[in-house]
Amino acid sequence: MTQISTDTLAQDESAGGTMRGLIKHHAGTGLAFSDDRPIPSVGPREVRIKVKKVGICGTDRHIWEWDEWSAGRVPVGIITGHEFVGHIDAVGSAVTQYTPGQRVSAEGHITSGADYNSRTGNAHIAADTTIFGIDRDGCFADYIVVPESNVWPVHPDIEDKYAAIFDPLGNAVHTVMAAGVSAKTVLISGVGIIGLMAVTVAKAAGASRIYCTDINPPRLELAKELGATDAFDARDSAWIEQVRRDTYEGVDVLLEMSGAPMAMDQGFRALRNGGTAALLGLPARTVDFDFNKHIIFKGCTVLGINGRKMWDTWYQMEKLLLSGRLELDKVITHEYPIEEFDKAFETMISGAGIKVLMNL
Repeated sequence: MTQISTDTLAQDESAGGTMRGLIKHHAGTGLAFSDDRPIPSVGPREVRIKVKKVGICGTDRHIWEWDEWSAGRVPVGIITGHEFVGHIDAVGSAVTQYTPGQRVSAEGHITSGADYNSRTGNAHIAADTTIFGIDRDGCFADYIVVPESNVWPVHPDIEDKYAAIFDPLGNAVHTVMAAGVSAKTVLISGVGIIGLMAVTVAKAAGASRIYCTDINPPRLELAKELGATDAFDARDSAWIEQVRRDTYEGVDVLLEMSGAPMAMDQGFRALRNGGTAALLGLPARTVDFDFNKHIIFKGCTVLGINGRKMWDTWYQMEKLLLSGRLELDKVITHEYPIEEFDKAFETMISGAGIKVLMNL
């Protein structure tokens, strides 16, 4: 369970100097680069991490574009970002598990550990969750301070570029594993960054056949390179009957990664009666959905997926990466120094790149 004590509010005065960081500097589009942000001090049960490599994710894009969600959630002036790897720089006086110099990442969701879900092994859906780079300063900076209990030591055989994307990879792993895809036919609707990761995770987890849908032809081709049996343009729904013919009246598992209403409808149409649907994609607005046809009469199991299980998903990620079965190099397409953040975000937002990293 991830916990943070009120003791972490105590500050030690050893920190000093300034650091680089990307700031949500105003209520509008973009971020600003700063080289005079104060280096944060560390509380008794916190560690300070010198950040080495970070990943840009869909949430960071929302904050960059300052859409309705981010405008209502993210405070102006915050350091953004929540995907990273680095080395511990300093530890608080009460820290017992970690020492300076260790290479680490961290779970980005923080909870007090006091609510029902935290106390019953489901801290990933705790009611009081706060998130790095959204509710408090994140990792797009030289240093980040995190609770000791959020730290994840990185195995020496896992490269930095993979350790920097544990957060989104964990979303894919959580979705795939929750649905139980081994020896089953799987449909992945939406092959954005996490959808593509889900393809290689599902293949590694033993899915018998993997089908994908999207409206981006290059992403569909990449899905096949990563292990998809077939990939279809979602704008033509003729593929549904083909998949239903090729399987036992529909796929066993639907992994919905897009949040697009059309994709959700098609996915449930392609799912067999009694199948399992794991939903990770977030619709932009309320969806008109046929519950009678798609859920009740179909008798399917529907799973809502949020974040990563702490810490089950992290152990699963580590084991999958160490097995050598995951193919992530074609998903990680670009790296930029943090000073070129404008170019990094443009590459990600335009679709010219898939997973874009920045180096500090």
